Amino acid sequence: MDEGVIYVATGPDYRALAQSSARSLRAVEPGLAVDLFTDDVGAVAPGLFDMVHQIADPHPRSKLDCMARSRFARTLFLDADTLVLAPLGDLFGVLERFELALAHDVRRASALIRAGHAVQTPYAFPQFNSGVVLYRRSPAMLTFLADWARRFAESGGTRDQPVLRDMLWQTDIRFYVLPPEFNLRRVTLLDAWEPEDVVPTILHSHRLMDHMRGQGARITDVVALVEAERAALGAEWAAVGGRDPDPVARFLKPKS
Repeated sequence: MDEGVIYVATGPDYRALAQSSARSLRAVEPGLAVDLFTDDVGAVAPGLFDMVHQIADPHPRSKLDCMARSRFARTLFLDADTLVLAPLGDLFGVLERFELALAHDVRRASALIRAGHAVQTPYAFPQFNSGVVLYRRSPAMLTFLADWARRFAESGGTRDQPVLRDMLWQTDIRFYVLPPEFNLRRVTLLDAWEPEDVVPTILHSHRLMDHMRGQGARITDVVALVEAERAALGAEWAAVGGRDPDPVARFLKPKS
């Protein structure tokens, strides 16, 4: 098939998240093919996915193995902790010009997101978030995905993004940086944007997993999620001594 979306989810908690995300996708893109890769095919809600693929040897980064198994010529990979808010429009059209498209991650001033694995890159070339990845099936891209899986396994790390940053710095593959509305990690931007700035399309928040970490009831809707993100934003600033009244100085002063 030409275009489709894939999820990779192992274990009951991540499967439940993936199914919620897929339902949000179906609500706005009812004709788009959607597949799931999982370790328990029999535990998946019937009729939600077009195809469900078995993961024989699951591990915490099974997505790196499964992305290359997509049956679509053009694939949108979505992490389980996403919600699709609006139709994708002509998103897949980006792949007319590029092999790969993904968005920068948030917390770009932190050591966590500035880190690569073996390559030093400028601050202006931060990690890319690997929870929303648009790619086409081509020999070059399949080689890239295989190398990513191999280099991540060899790294001994737990996060796939540092290796990905190294590879994107070194690659000759044409890739595109998606605007944030296609991987909305900083959800409180919904409070900052003006009416004609964006069409929020794919929301991606770890707070959808808070219940899995013993941090309260499961969040299932955007309104509750934004409220939780606003509270978290306040807590983040409180943890570094509060917000300086100067809107620029608050980012530049040493964190306490």
